[in-house]
Amino acid sequence: MKRTLEILALLSVVLASVLAAPLSSAQTGLPSQSWITTWGASQQIPEPNNALPVDDLRDSTVRQIFHLSVGGSTIRVHVSNAFGTEALHFTSVHIARPLSPSSSAIDPTTDKALSFAGSGDVSVPPGAEFISDPLDFPVAPLSNLAVTFHLDAPPSRQSGHPGSRATSYYVHGDAVSAADLTDPKRVDHWYQVSAIDVLAPADAASVAALGDSITDGHGATTNGNDRWTDVVAARLQSSAETRNVGVSNQGIGGNHLLTDGLGPNALSRFDRDALAPAGVRWLIVFEGVNDLGGLARNGEVSPAEHKALVARVLAAYQQIITRAHAHGLRVMGATITPYVGSEYYHPGPLSEADRQAVNMWIRAAGHFDAVVDFDAVVRDPQSPDRLLPAYDCGDHLHPSPAGYRAMGEAVPLSWFALAPTQPAAPVQPPR
Repeated sequence: MKRTLEILALLSVVLASVLAAPLSSAQTGLPSQSWITTWGASQQIPEPNNALPVDDLRDSTVRQIFHLSVGGSTIRVHVSNAFGTEALHFTSVHIARPLSPSSSAIDPTTDKALSFAGSGDVSVPPGAEFISDPLDFPVAPLSNLAVTFHLDAPPSRQSGHPGSRATSYYVHGDAVSAADLTDPKRVDHWYQVSAIDVLAPADAASVAALGDSITDGHGATTNGNDRWTDVVAARLQSSAETRNVGVSNQGIGGNHLLTDGLGPNALSRFDRDALAPAGVRWLIVFEGVNDLGGLARNGEVSPAEHKALVARVLAAYQQIITRAHAHGLRVMGATITPYVGSEYYHPGPLSEADRQAVNMWIRAAGHFDAVVDFDAVVRDPQSPDRLLPAYDCGDHLHPSPAGYRAMGEAVPLSWFALAPTQPAAPVQPPR
């Protein structure tokens, strides 16, 4: 009996030590790392003046520079044929460290070939994208990455992102590993690359910013990476609590909530641009000025039409919130910034009243999970229906780099400093 009690006591000590020991990720079944988006851009059909000439993409090498948000030791790249009508053959895709964001030169010692399902080339079906195999390639936070691909034949229809605010380079022939491209043609647009992911700690995540040209960065510095989303990415890196949060800019210049403008409307592109980015946990919605401004752009309409438009805009916001919540995302709404004085929209009192009505709804509790009041940040206190002159790029619609900095600094980083399983708590909006 005494021997039995001794054995039971020993077993209890062993069991207690096992229960107290931390479990490895393999033992718990939980991943120790996760993929998150470190850079992203919404795809669209480039307008004729922004598309590359077809012959320039026949037997062509295209080199593009992308500014990353978070760093990591392993990387993968998404190549896109989102709007192509036939399969697109990439004969090779390489990555390297660029020497400058405004040059086609790379450090050739860092040049690496990507593979796709083990192959050096890939045919991307129409309407699809393809993610490369993971590649060990350390990248630092807020660094730049060159992605170079070769096409033997041009796309049936190009997919790209015209509002890159970054220079791309292209030449004929296969020069994917060239230290520099010889006499390349240059264009300030991106083509056929939609996202870059890094392997990060398991508690890492990303935020997607769904917006129009003010998110896309019209008025920002070409190759300067000073959009408001870039400011947010830099601020996230400044704190240990948010260092593992990536930023994906899903803005499209001229984009609308309700109708196709430049690029598909926000509701139709929602799944691809808001839900699909790797590791996305938060969404910032900053859309609507093009809907509001477009209503009376060619002449004033009745108050009833203004009222109906506001109702449709608010219904679109609610759709976005509902769909995001269904996928576990938390949604921050951004108020619409002033645009009186815009020569493009030349808004009158009724359009300004529409903006005020929409912003009142955004600020009200019970809609978005949190609010960033961009309107309050960039408006002129003396003329609150206009941008502050120092924050105006000159067209009275888009902010200047100083305006974008003020906007990026207004986004509350506390919203992103969360434990992996902790839901985002709603932030009381300003009154």
